[in-house]
Amino acid sequence: MSQHALSDQQVENELRKMTEFIKQEAREKANEIQIKANEEFEIEKSKLVRQEIDAIDTQYEKKFKQATMSQQITRSTVSNKTRLKVLGARQELLDNIFEEAQKKLAEGAKDKAKYQKTLRGLVLEGFFALNEPELLVRARKKDYDIAKKAIAEAEQEYKKQAGKDIKGTLDEKNPIPEGSTGGVSILGGDGKIDIDNTFEARLEILKETAAPAVREALFGKNPNRKFFD
Repeated sequence: MSQHALSDQQVENELRKMTEFIKQEAREKANEIQIKANEEFEIEKSKLVRQEIDAIDTQYEKKFKQATMSQQITRSTVSNKTRLKVLGARQELLDNIFEEAQKKLAEGAKDKAKYQKTLRGLVLEGFFALNEPELLVRARKKDYDIAKKAIAEAEQEYKKQAGKDIKGTLDEKNPIPEGSTGGVSILGGDGKIDIDNTFEARLEILKETAAPAVREALFGKNPNRKFFD
């Protein structure tokens, strides 16, 4: 068989076909690369967006916790300041009440008959507390006459109740200072034991013992208090 050589036209056609085939493959390959690149870009973009969202969420949560803690601290600070102001106002009121009582102590010695009865009770209280046969009693100089009568009455009352004698002697060498509003001191144990029954001392005792009851009467019961006397 004889072989015919390709004409120039046929060669050109074949070259064109090959060129077109190569171009088509190149386009398809480029398209595949573009599609893959787009997919990877979307994946990476989604990953970056998620990271940014997570970072924002973390930052927001941190700031929210900080804001919540700051709010709690502020609320606690305001609550404590308010509580301290209330307690301060209550204590000031109590102090004013006892200051008024202090001013009125002197009035207890104006009525001589009532004052003598009061002194007798204070002396008698000291007699029973010390329970010694002989005791010293101190009073203000201005009260010496009333004090002597009160001591005598207390001696009789003590014998009546205790069934034995007791001797109270007014210590005129060591009077209670005139600045005192009244009352007596009873000394036993050779002067080593002193029961201070002056009005000022009794008021101080009253502050300690009566303050809780006064608070309750003025402000009501404390809901936080678990134990009571």
